Amino acid sequence: MAESKNRTYDDGGHSRLGDVLGTKAERGLRRASAVKLNDPNITFEEYHYYAKLSRTHPSEVADPYTSASVSPVSRYNPFKKHKSIGEAYPTADEKGSNGSPTADAWHNVSNQEYLQASRALRTATWGAVFYLITTDILGPFSTAWAFSQMGYGPAVVLYFIFACFAAYGGVLLWRMFLQLDSDRYPLRSYGDIAFRVAGTIARHTVNITQSVQLLFNVGIIIIQNGQGLAQISKGSVCFIVLCLVWAIAGAILGQIRTLRKLGWLANAAIWLNVTILIITTAVVFHSDPNYDAALANNDAPKGPKVTTAGPPENVAFQGQVVGLMQAVYSYGGATVFVEFMAEMKRPYDFWKGMLFAQSFIFLCYMIFGLLIYSKQGQFTINPNYQGVSPYAWQTAVNAIALVSTLIAALLYGNIGIKVLYNNVLMDIFGFPSLAKKSGKLLWAALVPVYWVIAWVICAAIPSVSNLSGLIAALCILQFSYTFPPFLMLFHVAQRDAIQEGEGFDPSTGQTIRRDSGMSRWIRGLRKKAALNAFYVFFFLGALTTSVLGVYSAIVGLIDAYGKTAVSGFSCTNPIGA
Repeated sequence: MAESKNRTYDDGGHSRLGDVLGTKAERGLRRASAVKLNDPNITFEEYHYYAKLSRTHPSEVADPYTSASVSPVSRYNPFKKHKSIGEAYPTADEKGSNGSPTADAWHNVSNQEYLQASRALRTATWGAVFYLITTDILGPFSTAWAFSQMGYGPAVVLYFIFACFAAYGGVLLWRMFLQLDSDRYPLRSYGDIAFRVAGTIARHTVNITQSVQLLFNVGIIIIQNGQGLAQISKGSVCFIVLCLVWAIAGAILGQIRTLRKLGWLANAAIWLNVTILIITTAVVFHSDPNYDAALANNDAPKGPKVTTAGPPENVAFQGQVVGLMQAVYSYGGATVFVEFMAEMKRPYDFWKGMLFAQSFIFLCYMIFGLLIYSKQGQFTINPNYQGVSPYAWQTAVNAIALVSTLIAALLYGNIGIKVLYNNVLMDIFGFPSLAKKSGKLLWAALVPVYWVIAWVICAAIPSVSNLSGLIAALCILQFSYTFPPFLMLFHVAQRDAIQEGEGFDPSTGQTIRRDSGMSRWIRGLRKKAALNAFYVFFFLGALTTSVLGVYSAIVGLIDAYGKTAVSGFSCTNPIGA
């Protein structure tokens, strides 16, 4: 059965491209803005068709299918056949009686003008993505504490397993991106993928979860920086006031609207974190643990150091699960992978940045975690660098961390506010595009509100380990492990159900399907039954881990308020003065 999709366009939409100088580019942007990106009338086949054309454009990929110098991974071809890029644009059949394109043929703008506009700000390289992913994910400062909760063996094995599955989840997102993103219908966020394969409810679920996660990430960083400042000031200034200082700093610096302007900061943050790793490791091996911080944070009294090969006897099962959630938290970059791919000139190359970033990150986690836990045992705290005892070195690493974590918070806040603005304020309440002056003014007003809310969260729940464990189980785990196989099932079911003679016809604007309903879904899933069964196993395993993690983190928070120095809206530093 043929389904005719006659859509109307308006000027209220927006593009991920931002402001582009030049008459031709501006005209192209107006046409890009006229396309409603989350229109329920657009079929999966139409998204798939235009993505196929965009992937073959020479400005995006230097023919990775025929070049012998390209890695086999780069030759991954999400489509078995490729067509001319010209097929994506108005043909003689799409023109009206006066010879000009019809409304459904994207207005009277040439193909070249549209391509110039749609690709104008897609400039990020895989090297830039490496820095962005590493800045987003690299957080080895909870690794040693996680080792203290699980022991050597379980910690190493689980960190490795979760690293592999996180990388595989990223590959699934990458594959879906290549098959759904196009110049006409660009993907801007994780929620856009959910919408195109599973519908509006899935999109809203993803966007809400992503907004919550990024907001809590900012809050956790505010707590860490507040603790660092409290250590530097030796407790002479109220803890929640110090946290407020960082919220204000974030509100000011958060006025940066594009990731391009954060690229060089992301590069700097990586090496600042590596510097902290080196200093902390060296100091830990030449000084005693910070016993006061360990008592305040872990309820671990001064005594002989203890390390274990298996789970420590004095750590309950829920404590071990919270330790495991630190591994989940440590691999939480999938939340913003789509945003990174959306700004790449050649999305095919995303795998390179992700592979190198994940490998570098895992290596840092293992080296740092093993060394610190071996030296400090049960006295390790989260974050690890605040567990060094010499005040001079403690102040030095805190000062460096204040800068590097603020950069990470700016990255989280930037994307978090964009998700909120684009998917809630624009779509539901009709706010103007960020490319317009009014949109920029609203952005400027929204940033401080966002950071103040993050400050309230951290002031109410100032327990880094348990709060990060809760947000890892509730949100981060979903993006890295639960959502990718779930969405991939929806994607392959629709893609593999397409038969010969079916699909999108650009000359008529129709999607042709010979059947519908459950039989179509079953046909699509049966084509690669074994692989789809693995996706189901992956999804159910991740969902079970999430439930365990949420339960354990809540129990941990209750215990923390009862046994340690943690107290909401208090002037007392949670890890001691």
